[in-house]
Amino acid sequence: MCGSNCDLFSLMGSRLNNSQGFRPSKKIGVSTTVMKCENCGLIFSNPMPKIDTLGDHYDVPAIDYWNKLYFKKNSGYFEEQIDWYRNLSPNIKCAKALDIGAGIGKCMKALSNAGFEVSGIEPSPSFAKKAIEINLIDPDHLKICSVEEVPEDYFDFVTFGAVLEHLYDPSSSIQKVMKWLKPSGLVHLEVPSASWLVGKLVNLTYKLIGQRYVTNLSPMHPPYHLYEFTLESFKKNGERFNYEIADHKFYVGDTFLPIPLDWFIKPIMQGTKSGMQLAVWLRKGK
Repeated sequence: MCGSNCDLFSLMGSRLNNSQGFRPSKKIGVSTTVMKCENCGLIFSNPMPKIDTLGDHYDVPAIDYWNKLYFKKNSGYFEEQIDWYRNLSPNIKCAKALDIGAGIGKCMKALSNAGFEVSGIEPSPSFAKKAIEINLIDPDHLKICSVEEVPEDYFDFVTFGAVLEHLYDPSSSIQKVMKWLKPSGLVHLEVPSASWLVGKLVNLTYKLIGQRYVTNLSPMHPPYHLYEFTLESFKKNGERFNYEIADHKFYVGDTFLPIPLDWFIKPIMQGTKSGMQLAVWLRKGK
């Protein structure tokens, strides 16, 4: 993201290809190394496990990938992000929008209902099929492919949902998206935060009991997260590739701790901006 070489990478620990539990060293599995860039805070796997196609991970039945609650109708879905976009771009009346990683089409439907001219990209044929069946997405506006051929200087708004952390080269993907945007266009991203408090607490626990493992990422098992990001990751990448951070927000999310602990952990996460998820808006330069 920031262009640093390996001299600025530090070793964090190992990550198994399955749930690690309290003592990962007693588990059987394959591990990879987790690194951190000391210049921008990006956390990543090294070596990076690779697959032939995204379909190897995501060409599964949609009902197996998401829980049943995700399929329920939600009239307020993506409403916050639509209002956020309009506050950041008040002069754009009928925006052309692109949803990358459209899934079952919930975001595309919300954008269409809000008056956007919307297209989508979804690499999983099974997910795209559900988008057409459940949310009545027009097949002509949904490409079943990876992030590839899209017109340049065409879109006002691109949303990347929970996608960037799954891609092998996030910087290259952002560069592609910036080409598709009109000058001053906006990209909405939601990514795992490298500053997540619970992750740091788990890592500290591992260290205190002599485990060489960390809880960051899941490069070899669902949900296949290859990266965790910081605001500095995007700031330094924007300096390289002509965009700026227009706005951001940290979401607390789940703690995955015993419920009685949530009452004091969640307020700390809220106050210290150390939640699990980072939402960031990137504005293309003119």
